[in-house]
Amino acid sequence: MRTAEASLNRPSADQDTSADTDDAADPAWDSPAPLARDERVDAERILPTRSDNLVREASSLIGGPAGAHAVIGRSRHLTPLRVLFALALCGLAIGWFGKAGCLQQAPAGDGSSGRPGAEMRLDWDDQRQFTNLCYSDVISLYGAERLNIGALPYRDFWFQEDSQGQTIKRYMEYPVLTGMFMYGAAQLTRGWVWAEENWGVPGALDVVLFFTIVALGLALFWLVTIWATALTARTRMWTVWLAALSPLVFVHAFTNFDTIATAAVAVALLAWSRDRPWIAGVAIGVGAAAKLYPALLLVVLGALCLRTGRVREFGATAAAALAAWLLVNLPILIPYPTGWWEFFRFNADRSADADTIYRVLADTLGFTWNIDHLNALSVGLTVLVMVAVALIGLSAPFRPRVAQLAFLAVAGFLLVNKVWSPQYSLWLVPLAVLAIPHTRLLLTWMTIDALIWIPRMSLFLDAERRWLPDQWFTAAVVLRGVMVIVLCAVVIWQIWHPQEDLVRRGNDGRWYDDPAGGVLDGAPDRIRLRLPSRLVRRRAEVEVAEPVSAGSP
Repeated sequence: MRTAEASLNRPSADQDTSADTDDAADPAWDSPAPLARDERVDAERILPTRSDNLVREASSLIGGPAGAHAVIGRSRHLTPLRVLFALALCGLAIGWFGKAGCLQQAPAGDGSSGRPGAEMRLDWDDQRQFTNLCYSDVISLYGAERLNIGALPYRDFWFQEDSQGQTIKRYMEYPVLTGMFMYGAAQLTRGWVWAEENWGVPGALDVVLFFTIVALGLALFWLVTIWATALTARTRMWTVWLAALSPLVFVHAFTNFDTIATAAVAVALLAWSRDRPWIAGVAIGVGAAAKLYPALLLVVLGALCLRTGRVREFGATAAAALAAWLLVNLPILIPYPTGWWEFFRFNADRSADADTIYRVLADTLGFTWNIDHLNALSVGLTVLVMVAVALIGLSAPFRPRVAQLAFLAVAGFLLVNKVWSPQYSLWLVPLAVLAIPHTRLLLTWMTIDALIWIPRMSLFLDAERRWLPDQWFTAAVVLRGVMVIVLCAVVIWQIWHPQEDLVRRGNDGRWYDDPAGGVLDGAPDRIRLRLPSRLVRRRAEVEVAEPVSAGSP
């Protein structure tokens, strides 16, 4: 907490904080920039080659763990953040090449057009998009959402048959921020095509150009995710390498538009950790305008702020979130209410996704879900999960870390939601890195989750082309669900046993509160639900070592 013990690490105003005379005289010892004003940065810097067995073993390729006399944190060029950016770019490059097979072109037409791209077509022959594992919604949606003909999302519509064979009126099916991002990329594509036709700039098929522009934007959003997550991690910044090189990034960075929302959530957590509640609220509102799941952070922050009496800060966050969400949505909602509502209508009418427990149950037991019953069950379980997350936040012996509760909220939502598209697992990656400091466990989950893509693509192949039976996909989905439940169990265990949480544990023998807690870091409890006697005894055992505030920069 931000009291006497926390101030022990802070130098007083008349204390000499300079380096030793010999070191200070040598410019090579100077930091390229002032170190963050985090009490743990110097004394508690986490070195992964010393603290992480997996990284320690991998470091043997470049000479082994950092030695006892290694100069840490003084490089002018290879700073941790820059290294993380480089690793993230490598991960994104792998993701790009994974989708490149679906950008292949084939001859088309009689060649009478003066524009080279008009003589070509996208080569998805023989179900290339599935056999090459390169399928991307970005490519499909360019034509499906009528972006290729300049349609304005939410205003323009088209007709198509639904699953019952009825003709229905369709609009853009994505939230406003995502839909307008797609529209902006489509307009840039049209501009590129115009420049190709009039100025002779290099070009390609318009759908390939569209994917290229979208991928560039999504890559930038993922770099923002890495940046914000690394700064939120503070002294454990290096652990974010696992997000930068996650197998899920290799497979799904460009499958859909989810990195927009991950960037918003990461910025929200960073702003909250830096005592900027209103900025966190703006990020949550903007993220909810791209995907709804960032709004779950309000449940997390609401429970923790209620426990500590920080109601004013939560009120500012919630108000800013609502204002930001309205600012993004109202320009579409007011003139095109039917088109704006399409996202909600589409999701209410869709059946259980193949990746969910609901479809596994239906296929195993041989029945078909009634949509109304399925929606009621999914929404009801989601409410129960959010209530459970709030109760954990209010009743744990010590207040959970923000990242821990945020991971539980998003993971629980995915487990009980009727839709779990493969790329949704990206939502968990930055939260998992902040919440669960166990590299082998996280890498195992990420690998299993990413490999689901292989049997998933097999489902779309013609019967004679399928390389795996459908049961393999079902088994993979169940295994992925079990792994996510295991991660949740680890988080809950460490919430109830905070001294076993590596993020809280310091090298000096003390344990810290919440590096990403912001106004919650070190705040005393004002409201806490009554615990069973056994848990009360557990709290009494650890109360002799109250956590130290991580401090704010």
